[in-house]
Amino acid sequence: MDLVTGLQRALDYLEGHLTEEDLPGAAARAAHFSPFYFARMFTFLCGHTPAEYIRLRRLTLAGSELAAGAKVLDTALKYGYESPESFARAFARFHGFPPSQARKEGAHLKSFSRLTVQISLKGGTTMDYKLVHKPAFCVLQKAETHSTEQEQNLRTIPDFWERAAGDGTFSTLFSHMTAPQALLGICWAEPAQGTSFTYGIGTVCAPDCAAPAGFSLRTIPARTWAVFPCRGAMPDAIQQLWQRICGEFFPTSGYRPTGELDIEVYPEGDMHSPDYASEIWVPVEKA
Repeated sequence: MDLVTGLQRALDYLEGHLTEEDLPGAAARAAHFSPFYFARMFTFLCGHTPAEYIRLRRLTLAGSELAAGAKVLDTALKYGYESPESFARAFARFHGFPPSQARKEGAHLKSFSRLTVQISLKGGTTMDYKLVHKPAFCVLQKAETHSTEQEQNLRTIPDFWERAAGDGTFSTLFSHMTAPQALLGICWAEPAQGTSFTYGIGTVCAPDCAAPAGFSLRTIPARTWAVFPCRGAMPDAIQQLWQRICGEFFPTSGYRPTGELDIEVYPEGDMHSPDYASEIWVPVEKA
């Protein structure tokens, strides 16, 4: 299944099950993606996280139902709120007034329309990439669990890098580094359920490397990788490249990510320089 078809299937699933629990995970399975990779692709392509999209669609439908006479408590429970109070706060933030006023004549409810996937033809641009088959290789990493819930990972991963720069992690990785001479930011699409995933700061190492305390060894299987060069200051340059990969490359290339992991490659250098060169590696398969 190609990315566009998978994403549309996920959106259709969300719309048909807005009152159910674990919606992001279930929608990811409908699209044949891991929850982590689904959240990443959805956010880049749709401009909202899955959780945010679900919240806005639920509040839209809740407003319509309250205006038609539904009870506040019943509506709150239907759309997953634990109490009328928490529902009222969310409702007021979105619509601008409490749920009790939705029935009043002339109440101006807000609406967040459902999304559909379309390919938009814009000015032709080129995108540099290469397909590389890499045999299995080993990485030494220090890993943590992070969450995409409320975009926590956008804060916690930079914090992880900052801590790693000051606690000796980089020195340990440099001492075990083989080609390429670079630090790796590795997003592992695991665990398979929920919004959590494992993120490692690591490097390619020898197969017989002994992991120091606090580090782990992982073998990355042989895969075909789409390798995208990136040039510019971090983190803006890498985020903009991800936007193009998700919005331009995967919808039209005939490839889709395998969904197992992806790697950002950071060679030594001034990461804040406009000339800093890095890469994104994504394992791919034919769509």
